Amino acid sequence: MTRHARNCTAGTVYTYHEKKKDAASSGFGTATHRIGKDSVKNFDCCSLTLQPCRNPVITKDGYLFDKEAILTYIITKKTEYTRKMKEYEKQVKQEEEDQAEKANEETKKQVDKFISIEKNIVSTKSSKPIEEQPSTSGAISNVSLGKRKELPAFWVPSQTPAAKIAKLDKPDSKIYCPVSGKPLKAKDLLEVKFTLVKDPSDKKSLIAKENRYMCAVTHDILNNSVPCAVLKTTGDVVTIECVEKIIKKDMIHPLTNDKLQESDIIPLQRGGTGFSTTNESLEAKHERPALQC
Repeated sequence: MTRHARNCTAGTVYTYHEKKKDAASSGFGTATHRIGKDSVKNFDCCSLTLQPCRNPVITKDGYLFDKEAILTYIITKKTEYTRKMKEYEKQVKQEEEDQAEKANEETKKQVDKFISIEKNIVSTKSSKPIEEQPSTSGAISNVSLGKRKELPAFWVPSQTPAAKIAKLDKPDSKIYCPVSGKPLKAKDLLEVKFTLVKDPSDKKSLIAKENRYMCAVTHDILNNSVPCAVLKTTGDVVTIECVEKIIKKDMIHPLTNDKLQESDIIPLQRGGTGFSTTNESLEAKHERPALQC
């Protein structure tokens, strides 16, 4: 078979290139698109508002938030928990009342059944001799014993069973991080101190600057392509290279000479870059109906 050219439409072979081209124009097939720089959060932006942090704080897992945004989130979740807990307690109280009412109804049914049987026995004894009394077992109608509610007529709208309300589960009192999904407490938030880039010639505002912050020790410019870490004792932001080459040698803070531990170094989670080796997933997929041939 001869080779089939890319744009040749006279051949009998439906090539992969033609199939992909037709799928793109017809709206069929899964579309894959590489996420651009505008769709990726900057390293110094809040994970909730996606805007540069005014009062940055960091969690134990290294996720950066604006203090106002994350505290608002925690308060909202606590309010939601209180509301759900009230609804759950109301449901539990209603279930207890229903069970008590059901027990009372069962007791009343037994009493009514006993009284009904006693009345039938007394009336039979008074009207006929003992030797002519018929057996009372199985002679009493279900309707006379008050079993009409147990055997409803389903074709009557008034006696049709109603749908039950969905049962609520007991709400969880823990508040979880909106990014990592791990338990989050306000007391665990650590304040972060970014070191501003000192450039007298640059008169732009802080948000408009491309290079806003630098390493507190080496003064290297910080951006999404530079791995960073936060020192827990002071909140200073340094590069991972500084941590590996300077700090981990003696485990001493270069600015304050305080002793550090491994838990005092919190890697700062980055939003992402355009390099495939830096991030795990930077492709967006849109699944559409497949084009069958």
